[in-house]
Amino acid sequence: MSKDRLIIFDTTLRDGEQSPGASMTKDEKLRIARQLERLNVDVIEAGFAIASPGDFEAVKAVADTIRECSVASLARAAYKDIEQAAAALKGAARPRIHTFIATSPIHMQYKLQMTPDQVLDQAVRSVRQACSHVDDVEFSCEDASRSDFDFLCRVVEAVIAAGARTINLPDTVGYGEPGEYGARVARLMQAVPNADKAIFSVHCHNDLGLAVANSLSAVLNGARQVECTINGLGERAGNASLEEIVMAIRTRSDIFPVETRIVTEEIVPASRLVSGITGFPVQPNKAIVGANAFAHEAGIHQDGILKHRETYEIMRAQDVGWTNNRLVLGKHSGRAAVKARFEELGVRFDTPEEMETAFQRFKELADKKHEIFDEDLQSIAGNVATGDAEERFRLVALEAISHTGEKPRATVVLSVDGHERSSFSEGDGPVDAVFRAIEQEASSGAKLLLFSINAITTGTDSQAEVMVRLERGGRIVNGAGADTDIIVASAKSYLDALNTLGAAPREHPQTSGI
Repeated sequence: MSKDRLIIFDTTLRDGEQSPGASMTKDEKLRIARQLERLNVDVIEAGFAIASPGDFEAVKAVADTIRECSVASLARAAYKDIEQAAAALKGAARPRIHTFIATSPIHMQYKLQMTPDQVLDQAVRSVRQACSHVDDVEFSCEDASRSDFDFLCRVVEAVIAAGARTINLPDTVGYGEPGEYGARVARLMQAVPNADKAIFSVHCHNDLGLAVANSLSAVLNGARQVECTINGLGERAGNASLEEIVMAIRTRSDIFPVETRIVTEEIVPASRLVSGITGFPVQPNKAIVGANAFAHEAGIHQDGILKHRETYEIMRAQDVGWTNNRLVLGKHSGRAAVKARFEELGVRFDTPEEMETAFQRFKELADKKHEIFDEDLQSIAGNVATGDAEERFRLVALEAISHTGEKPRATVVLSVDGHERSSFSEGDGPVDAVFRAIEQEASSGAKLLLFSINAITTGTDSQAEVMVRLERGGRIVNGAGADTDIIVASAKSYLDALNTLGAAPREHPQTSGI
């Protein structure tokens, strides 16, 4: 019995980027888009073209580059939004305009200050306008899970008649419950006379931890597109996790009447890339992509696994891209070997200069660390300076001293706008002392919101990957740094955040998206 295709619509670059501190540069978006293309998602939502000139350029760059996936831009049901989305998507092989307007009473009354009839009229006009630019138009009823059912039916029927090929029913605030939400999707598809002329989609948020469950319930009730993100990234509590949805459908093929075209072996590489770029670490017990997802410590589990893998594993780790750490290179490896291994890992550098920078960082690491693993190379690639932020601050040297019973202290030498400066400070610990010494020169006025350390590989000589999050004037940025020395990695991450903070802030329109 043949199965329906479930369309995987990835919105990591749009909704995922709306996580506080997850803002990405154009080059970082391109790197993720290329990985999503290798993952073989059906649709990449590249951004919100009207949000800012930077967002427009990022959507345009993804549209001009990606050939194997549809590329979408989000647009409010407004004339200028749709024109800007169309302009950004001109170079796309398969362009999609994704337009939306809120349909719930609370949103229409308090946010839009529009009557239901005005919302209906604007929805139809916007879909017709989008159809004048592209063949593939998606329409979303923002806050569909809290919308009046009869009004929802009126809107959906009208926008399908106007040319929308995909109808999205977002659970915008994560209010849905799986049984109720799935039944609502099925009931709507039965009630709308021309429902057979469109694909029905869902976009679920995770405020109650039910985003994946709601999405899968909708699939069982007729939805044939799911909007999701890598690692469940997204504003507030995040979105439905792509990896969990895909592997649930694959693992429980006895239940789900659909299949995806996802290359599942690319899931873990995609997860690591997004985590590295956004600075959002993946929790160890995260399903599918967490470090402990396929770890077994209990003796009875270990015994069962050794006798027969299926006793305690319902998926193979290799099927989602987990591999054993492999010693691939050493200090005597040349450029050709390093470049070849980067390519095997799916890492592509845009310029020879970037490749040279990565090679030099590899050599520096090989002098400190005898065994170089794939994870080390991925960290190097993630830290090659490809962003738009100017590198005003660069670490030249540091000395941190910590004695029991004495106040920790640090001396830091920085290059600031090309000039070396030295500063000294004490702190509650060596990292605090380093940060205080940096601030003596930077005077950023930023508040440290988050400090996180993760080991990239195993062993005492493993690189430490440090992520910091800074806030100033309402703007939140992440910084990342890696080194075999935790103190040095911390300094690098703080300076990376300061360099990003020095760039012009991004501006977004007054909307929460869908």
